[in-house]
Amino acid sequence: MRRALRGLALTLAGLLALGGAAWACGALSYDFPVLRGAVAGGFALAVAAAIIFIRGVGRKLGAVFASCALVLAWWLTLQPSNDRPWQPDVAQTAWAEIAGDTVTLHNVRNCDYRSATAYTARWETRTVRLSQLTGIDLAINYWGSPWMAHPIASFQFADAPPVCFSIETRKETGESYSAIGGLYRQYELIYVCAEERDVIRVRTNYRHGEDVFLYRTTATPGQARARFLEYLAAMNTLRDHPRWYNAVTTNCTTAIRTQHDPARRAPWDWRILLNGQGDEMLFERGSIVTSGLTFSELKARSLINERARTALDAPDFSNRIRARQHWLLEK
Repeated sequence: MRRALRGLALTLAGLLALGGAAWACGALSYDFPVLRGAVAGGFALAVAAAIIFIRGVGRKLGAVFASCALVLAWWLTLQPSNDRPWQPDVAQTAWAEIAGDTVTLHNVRNCDYRSATAYTARWETRTVRLSQLTGIDLAINYWGSPWMAHPIASFQFADAPPVCFSIETRKETGESYSAIGGLYRQYELIYVCAEERDVIRVRTNYRHGEDVFLYRTTATPGQARARFLEYLAAMNTLRDHPRWYNAVTTNCTTAIRTQHDPARRAPWDWRILLNGQGDEMLFERGSIVTSGLTFSELKARSLINERARTALDAPDFSNRIRARQHWLLEK
């Protein structure tokens, strides 16, 4: 029995060591400042040499774990920044000033798009009133796999156009998104504060193969104000204290959850990570308006691509994408 337990422990330790070595190779490949491939390859050879030439399983494991610890210690010294050569659509950092009922939003994005990659970046200042917040709509954007999506919170006002928040990777000029790179320190996190004609329309009208579904949440005006202030607090914090994006721990969905008071967070669900199923989770929890529709019926009616393309650049874009969605007005 003792021998079996020891064998199991060594097997688990060996798997952990190999996993750590794989992670360390990735960290060096993506985040090391120079000669990344050569440095990662050298590390892999050093680990292989330790496994082959060091005698004793315990010593082999110790050497691998020590090597991984050194890489981790270096990796943790990497610091995020707001001062890099950013792509034009994330060049500005949004922030807000709150004075009683009045909120002044700075660097609200409202780009003039000619294609997904050709656009004139425009940054505006907007003023809204917390007392006029009526609710929250949620746009969920798919670009391929039904298991992965991107949520965009759209706050509705009685006397002003919606204000959207899209939590994204802040990419530098010439940089593109990598799912594996997103596990390392490749991108900073950014809260894009934008008009619906920007952040939704670029996905429905200009990017190919993307679908956007629009839902009305059951949030009351009071709950909407609380969520809005959470977004503003997180956005303002990022302006002075940048954070790394991480595809698992700090992404477009988990960041929404973690900005909420821990004592009031909804229960954890695997669909928070595989967020392409997030709308079904919200449906089951009664968090989106359904008007008695089944989930499949609701989702079919919530696809807004055709309406968005018809609206083009109309000033009443937000109204047009909600045409025939009468249940959005219900609570």
